[in-house]
Amino acid sequence: MASSVMGKIRALAHHEAAGGVLLMAAAVLALILDNSRFDWLYDSLLSTPVVVQIGALSIDKPLLLWINDGLMAVFFFLVGLEIKRELMDGQLSTWKQASLPAIAAAGGMLVPALIYIGLNGGDPESLRGWAIPAATDIAFALGVLALLGRRVPVSLKVFLLALAILDDLGAIIIIAAFYTAEISLTSLAVGLIGATILILMNVKGVTRTAHYLIVGVIMWVCVLKSGVHATLAGVIIALTIPLRAKDAFGRSPLLALETSLHPFVAFGVMPIFALANAGVSLAELSFADILAPIPLGIALGLFVGKQVGVFGFAWLGTRLKFCALPSDVSWLQVYGVALLAGIGFTMSLFIGTLAFSDPEHAKAVRIGVLTGSTVSGILGYLVLRFAPQVPARRVAEGPAD
Repeated sequence: MASSVMGKIRALAHHEAAGGVLLMAAAVLALILDNSRFDWLYDSLLSTPVVVQIGALSIDKPLLLWINDGLMAVFFFLVGLEIKRELMDGQLSTWKQASLPAIAAAGGMLVPALIYIGLNGGDPESLRGWAIPAATDIAFALGVLALLGRRVPVSLKVFLLALAILDDLGAIIIIAAFYTAEISLTSLAVGLIGATILILMNVKGVTRTAHYLIVGVIMWVCVLKSGVHATLAGVIIALTIPLRAKDAFGRSPLLALETSLHPFVAFGVMPIFALANAGVSLAELSFADILAPIPLGIALGLFVGKQVGVFGFAWLGTRLKFCALPSDVSWLQVYGVALLAGIGFTMSLFIGTLAFSDPEHAKAVRIGVLTGSTVSGILGYLVLRFAPQVPARRVAEGPAD
């Protein structure tokens, strides 16, 4: 009996949608806790100071920032591994494969940002959040897609995965360029030395991942102290991990790390991040609060902007012969994916923490992200659930006139 239960648990954990479902459950739990008699405990726990000190070096942050700066660096490390693999050997390794998701991703970042800017252009403080609706949550979007099972062709899943990975790459560039605090040149210089050592290790054929991770942790501390957001260190470290070389066990170091890290991130890092960042008090929340410029800009950016950007740019790209639609995918299914791309959640909340630190703005960000992501996810699921399946019989150039 016990072995049967454990078998079912293992099967559930390996299901494609499991990570997204757990992420959703963590977000719901955060909302429940922050709107219950235990809200004081929830807030106190996240504000608990955590200090790590070695000699004169001290890192003193509340638990919330350890989650956002530390655990999320592991998430971005995994994202970096996925980006490198896809660029070198995967769905982004040739222009023919990457053109459609690349064009769609560009539109899916540009249009939501423009919608937000249009609604918040008069307030320089609010404008700091322009990148929040440009993000897509890979785990959540793919989790919803996985719930549809065989109703969704593999090529559509590949398109969404490539789109979301390119979206993450764009988010990484945005964080580096626009959400960097005052720079400490000394710490940054030491961090760059660490990055140089990692590159040299790669060039010299070092395959023991422990060596990369030791240097990487030191580099993460330096980047954290430099003012550049520490999660970017995770991406830089990931890009130096060898993909094609083999370690002592005959494995690719990058693929081995990606395989071992994925469950930890899917079932640990991301649910913890959601639990820590999705809590918002709904007490005295009015319709006017949802229609305020920041939450409205985020919600419309995710729901409307992603639809227009992803679907519109994909259609335009095929019309101009820059790319082609997979032969077994319909434009209605592409529209469904465009809706799912509006699930910003983890990435949008994360960028929101970089854009705004005060509680009032943070609440507005959460309202907008939760509203836009929820509506996008539900409608995206329904569109794909009832969209007719298409036999693989032709290469589409665009929707019928």
